[in-house]
Amino acid sequence: MTISLATQLREGTSKSHSMAENVSFVKSFLGGVIDKNSYRKLVSNLYFVYVAMEEEMEKHKTHEVIKPIFFPELNRKISLEKDLEYYFGPNWRSSISLSEATKLYVDRIRTISAQKPELLIAHAYTRYLGDLSGGQLLKKIAQRAMNLPNEQGLSFYNFDDIDDEQAFKQHYKKALNSLPLSADLINQIIAEANVSFTLNMKMFQELETSFIRIILKLLTNNVLSSLNLNPAKN
Repeated sequence: MTISLATQLREGTSKSHSMAENVSFVKSFLGGVIDKNSYRKLVSNLYFVYVAMEEEMEKHKTHEVIKPIFFPELNRKISLEKDLEYYFGPNWRSSISLSEATKLYVDRIRTISAQKPELLIAHAYTRYLGDLSGGQLLKKIAQRAMNLPNEQGLSFYNFDDIDDEQAFKQHYKKALNSLPLSADLINQIIAEANVSFTLNMKMFQELETSFIRIILKLLTNNVLSSLNLNPAKN
């Protein structure tokens, strides 16, 4: 019996998925420990990634293997712009820039789009299925951890054009399984999905560095305070 593409992607990326979830930044996020500055940097990084992915998917929307999984209702660009305005203000465009890891991610998306657009399937699968699967949980964690009022700054997690996210996820998987792909191309897509997880992990590790620096600073300040060793008073 032929194993579905959705199942092959899930099984073929399980190790990479687990590794990404075990990056300290992600573990801290899931544990409800979120630094707002690091989070807003994550939002800006994701903006560049989704803009690249959605522009390239748009270019190839009539391609025989892109068309069945081209769902504009999944697009995150506009929702991320709303969040960026919340975190950075009305002039947010001049306040954000590509990090080194994000640039690698964006460059990869642009390159495969030009050379082998079928591999965009891997990046769409990695990002959108993840958004649909865990988005509401992450939204609740972020709102609670950062004490965000009225869900402000959380538009990324809202799929306003999708009534039932779980049903849509099954619809997406069915579309994946309908794609006319050779065994060799399926293997290439699975390999590219692992690349996508690795690129996501590099973005998280970048944020982890700044997050750890903030935690160490807070710990140092707390220790100094408890010992009454405030340098400004000496």
